[in-house]
This record gives sequence, C-alpha cells and structure tokens, in this order.
Amino acid sequence: MGDDSFVGRIFLAIGLTEDVRHGLAAHLAAWSDELPGRPVPPDNWHLTLRFLGKCDRLEYEKLLAALGDAVLGSPFTLGFEGLGAFPRSSRAAVLWLGTGRGTDELIALAATVEDAAVRSGFMPEERPFHPHLTLSRIRPPVNVRDLVERVPRFPLTLPVDAVTVYRSYLQAGPARYEILDEARL
Repeated sequence: MGDDSFVGRIFLAIGLTEDVRHGLAAHLAAWSDELPGRPVPPDNWHLTLRFLGKCDRLEYEKLLAALGDAVLGSPFTLGFEGLGAFPRSSRAAVLWLGTGRGTDELIALAATVEDAAVRSGFMPEERPFHPHLTLSRIRPPVNVRDLVERVPRFPLTLPVDAVTVYRSYLQAGPARYEILDEARL
C-alpha cells in the first residue's frame, strides 16, 4: 500500500458539544488533583462507537458508503451518570464517565455502526460495546472506588445527531484527533 492510499488510524464516535465539554471540565475541576493516571485532554473527549485502526483509501470509501446506506435512527438526547472504571474501581486501568438517559439509543446506534463496519470489510469487534467517555488511562492500575463514589452524576445532556469519523495521530503526549467526515442521524 502506497502513501497515497493510507488514510490513517480511524474511529467512529459521538463528539461533544462545546457546552458539554466545558461543563464536564468544570464539573471535574474540584477533583482534578485526584484524577489518577494520564487524564485525557478535554479536547479529546468523545464517546467511541467503533475503533477501526489502520485504514486505506478503499476501506475508508467502503466504510463511508456503508454508513451512508445505514439507517442510523433519529437524533436523540444522551444523559450522563457518574464515574466508573475498567476493569473495576478497586483496580482501575481506565476511569470513565457513564451514560444515562439515551443509552439504549446509543447502544442501538453502536450496533448499526458495527454492522456498517463489518459490511465494509472490517473484522467484527470482539468486545461488547460499553458506552462511556474515557477520562483517564491509569498505569499501573489503582483503586479509585472512593473517587467514583464521591463525584456526583454529571447533569448536562448531549444532543446526538451525527456519527463522526475521526483520524487519530499518535505522538509524544496525548493523541491528536482530526474530524474527517460525519454521517447524520
């Protein structure tokens, strides 16, 4: 594959509005000194629907066509809950914000996106979809149970009306994300 055919590391996600992004940053500010690991910069916050990895031009065009043909559903409103952790709060490797109202619609959207990815030639995702917004990656894992219990539910809601296609650039420090395309609900 030549350089002209390489699109990049691709993922499909729900982006945040600036209001939600700033609101969440303000919501977490009181606990910023307690957030363990490598916090994800607010500009990188999103809800991943499907990570695809390295993608060439033909794969990318097939993906866009499959997304264009997919019935993505109607726009909906997504609410949020409190913090959680993978694999568990007593031994957290990832600290995340959970979703509330609209989670069923988000799960259905992720299934439709998964179907479009598979129809366009990508291997099926092996792990089940678990809607969340990653806040921090933690190495080595630590106990965050107290923090998870103390941080209240995030009260803002997010209008979901599109699936965004992102390209990820790995570099020293946090990854950088570029919006490539959008599929409207």
